[in-house]
Amino acid sequence: MSTVTLGGNPIDVSGPFPTAGSAAPPLTLTGADLQDVTLADFAGKRKILNIVPSLDTPTCATSTRKFNAEAGSLANTVVLVVSADLPFAAKRFCETEGLVGVKTVSTFRNPAFATAYGVAISSGPLRGLTARAVVVIDEADKVIHAQLVPEIKEEPDYSAALAAVR
Repeated sequence: MSTVTLGGNPIDVSGPFPTAGSAAPPLTLTGADLQDVTLADFAGKRKILNIVPSLDTPTCATSTRKFNAEAGSLANTVVLVVSADLPFAAKRFCETEGLVGVKTVSTFRNPAFATAYGVAISSGPLRGLTARAVVVIDEADKVIHAQLVPEIKEEPDYSAALAAVR
């Protein structure tokens, strides 16, 4: 178990957070088309997991916009925005914002993802959502960068994540 903060107040986060050099845990999430999404769907590509509580919050929206702008067009790379938002809402957010360089995926049918990736908020008002994190996975599904953002209201370290991809 880890601890992050929300507005300076401690929040418990369950599960083992991946570390650089480890194998990426398997995942099954739900895409905008309501189909299952797994790592195998992106075999041979680098994957940036921008894990957020909800696209309905300002910081989550900002990180999605920034990853769209900074990494959305990188060769052999996919940006997955992971949240508990329903696929319809996440798709609408991207369409409204004109974001075409990211793919939204939801934990709504597969909440086990949050524990497997060590981002399951298990206390406080956001219990049931994911903590803010970025996990970068290489072409062989090995973790090459991982950041569990210590304060949920803060943005991740974009430079470090992008450096790992490049």
